[in-house]
Amino acid sequence: MKSDILTHIYSVSMRAKSIRMLLVAGTIILLDQFSKMIILQQVPLFHIIPVIPGFFNITHIHNPGGAFGFMAGQGPEVRTFLFQAMSILAAVFIVIFYYRTPAEYPYLSFGLLLILGGAIGNMIDRFRFGEVVDFLDFYVKNYHWPAFNVADSGITVGMVILVLHLLFNKMPD
Repeated sequence: MKSDILTHIYSVSMRAKSIRMLLVAGTIILLDQFSKMIILQQVPLFHIIPVIPGFFNITHIHNPGGAFGFMAGQGPEVRTFLFQAMSILAAVFIVIFYYRTPAEYPYLSFGLLLILGGAIGNMIDRFRFGEVVDFLDFYVKNYHWPAFNVADSGITVGMVILVLHLLFNKMPD
């Protein structure tokens, strides 16, 4: 009897976690792909649309490398293989860690799902185009932050949450 109750609770919590994963990671993926679709259809490559002069532009660029152009100079076969393999491995580890994260860590779970959604959003670009579509361009005078996208934002916010959990010893055993 007790075993049946525990099995039921476990299956309900797994179902709830799966639904949460679809909602959070799925939202990041949809927002990312929808925003990139608009950029690809409406903004010519390398075109700049000032939004807040002196601070923020929409700038359509493609990044063949990783974060901040990492490995952009490598051949496309090397980049494609390396980034796809890393993305798939990261997604698998994130999903495993997410399902093992106890309910007492909702912010950590949320952060992991943001990272997962962002990783999948950029992985879709790499499968489709061999590179990632970026368009959010923040700057002050001549100092530009590298252009990024919604997926990158999800990854960054998720990583901040993860690092805060690490710094404040709020990680599950």
